[in-house]
Amino acid sequence: MAEAQLIRCPACGTKNRVPQGKIERGLAPACGRCKRALAVPRPPIKVTDATFPTEVEDSPLPVVLDMWATWCGPCRVMEPVLDALAEAMAGRVRFAKLDVDENPRTAARFNVRSIPTLLVLKRGQEIDRIVGVKPKAEIARRLERLTA
Repeated sequence: MAEAQLIRCPACGTKNRVPQGKIERGLAPACGRCKRALAVPRPPIKVTDATFPTEVEDSPLPVVLDMWATWCGPCRVMEPVLDALAEAMAGRVRFAKLDVDENPRTAARFNVRSIPTLLVLKRGQEIDRIVGVKPKAEIARRLERLTA
């Protein structure tokens, strides 16, 4: 039997067995009883110029791409905020990180001039951009509006 993860439904409390492959593909599992979306906690994935097409453009979910660098203090301030949002919005939005110093081609493609920059992408197309350090509530509000 394939590896699976047990996830409790936040709405009805049912334990659901979700195949690991479904989680790894970024698909949104639903509760077998009430059909509500299940929150699958997953940390932001690391994306490179080479993996951008498969990880972002081919994603069935919208992707929040954190454009950052290791030396950037404000980027490090945003890290726990994005980790919390990734957990809270699991199954509805996928979170990814791209180091602009190591991956200049993708940064240039989206004309990133300042970091941290959050790009909200659907099928690789930019639908929103958030530049600089922002409060968690503001980022969540903008993402909720875009994913509703």
